[in-house]
Amino acid sequence: MRDWLIGFAVALVIFLAVIGINVLPVLLLIAVGFAIYTLMERRQMMAPTGSKETAVRHAINFDHIGGQDHAKRELMEALDFLRYREKIRSLGIRPLKGILLTGPPGTGKTLMAKAAATYTDSAFISASGSEFVEMYVGVGAQRVRDIFRRARQSARKEGKDSAIVFIDEIDVVGGKRGGHSHQEYDQTLNQLLTEMDGMQTTQSPMVLVIAATNRSDILDSALLRPGRFDRQIRVDLPDKDGRLHILRIQTKDKPLASDVDLEHIARESYGFSGAQLESLCNEAAIIALRDNSTQITQAYFRDAVDKVLMGEKTGRHPTSDELFRVAVHELGHAIASEMMRPFSVSHITIAPRGNALGFVRQIPETDGYLYTKEQLDQQVVVALGGAMAESLVFNNRSTGAQNDFLQASRIARTEVMCGLSRMGIVAEEHLPDGILDEEVRFILSEIEQRTREVLTPFAQDLHDYAQYVVATESIDGTEFREWLTECKDRFVSTSLPETYSVTTSEQLVEPSEITRLAN
Repeated sequence: MRDWLIGFAVALVIFLAVIGINVLPVLLLIAVGFAIYTLMERRQMMAPTGSKETAVRHAINFDHIGGQDHAKRELMEALDFLRYREKIRSLGIRPLKGILLTGPPGTGKTLMAKAAATYTDSAFISASGSEFVEMYVGVGAQRVRDIFRRARQSARKEGKDSAIVFIDEIDVVGGKRGGHSHQEYDQTLNQLLTEMDGMQTTQSPMVLVIAATNRSDILDSALLRPGRFDRQIRVDLPDKDGRLHILRIQTKDKPLASDVDLEHIARESYGFSGAQLESLCNEAAIIALRDNSTQITQAYFRDAVDKVLMGEKTGRHPTSDELFRVAVHELGHAIASEMMRPFSVSHITIAPRGNALGFVRQIPETDGYLYTKEQLDQQVVVALGGAMAESLVFNNRSTGAQNDFLQASRIARTEVMCGLSRMGIVAEEHLPDGILDEEVRFILSEIEQRTREVLTPFAQDLHDYAQYVVATESIDGTEFREWLTECKDRFVSTSLPETYSVTTSEQLVEPSEITRLAN
């Protein structure tokens, strides 16, 4: 619009000059009009378009948030400084000025901020860190001043003595200053620091800043010092009990069938965030609607877990030979998993989803945090099981094992860096070139041979059962274990070496968790 107006003004001036009319008055009018237009545009940019008061804040409380008992207790303790001011003043306690919620995406940080407003009966204003950042100098700082001013005005208007300002993704505006940071970003952060310093303990209404980020490591140290963000509360992924609590909350108003076992679903959804669990319940209801069912069954939840993990079924149509190879590959993973830890396989499918042509879903027995070398070796056996099954049945391998090899290499590297290899305790930066790769190859070579010995007795039965998997497309863990038991009964006289007998108490480690530990 601005470019069009400028072009029209220039053309008008040239035309008037050509026909002999004095253009000075016209130029003056154009200059005044352009100045007015620029001023109005700048004011519009200064307005915090995304910041908003949450009118439905009282519809959300801490009872609506599951799986975060520890984080909720910490936050409620901090919020008590707003609720019981006379009591804390008698003890000489300085009220908190800021609370920083950190953790992975989807764990409920925004919900906890809204519940905090309900808990303290405060006015609530939310904004995103990106709303404070503009290319025009001074816009971000002005928006920071405005949101704090509006928070106080809202509290007074509603007759409250406190207000909560929630800033999501604060790492956008609160990153470390200096280096290659933009000057406008620094000015915006400086204004935020000034506003937080300006909150006096006797000020009414009191303003509490709650911020959320999953990148607390890049925040400026001045923002994290005591007196600004006094508390840092970790809002982490829920454990099994937390996932069960979230599932109960999310399915409270859904018509569940009698066969639905929420505890089993909580075990299957290892590593899911609260947002993913909400999506899982929603997807199960959508699948039920698609099938014109009036109730949500366990099978719908099973399909929903697959969809959340792997994505929607794709339109790819592998050939019959490819489907047979995929079935052999996935059965190799499943056999290795069951031999490492019985009752670990939940579902086997060769239906293409996302980038995968098939997959085996495993159920961790418990949420583990520490792992032994034997447990890590077991996970490598499971990762190599698919490629080894292809070698036994087809005498060759395919490109389908690429991701399996990457996972196995990461786990082997974790063993070396944690002092669980034959090299003992090492420091990566002090290792000679090539030594780390050589040790990783040694570990993988040994476990590859171990995987071959585990799968060899099942080679012929695996070939036959893969044809059944191709015909049915997917099977559950119970059906697979029945077949596996029949196979083991047939060659019980030539039982597997004692080395591979594993008790059910040992933990099956998720590849994603191994990657997290390695980092």
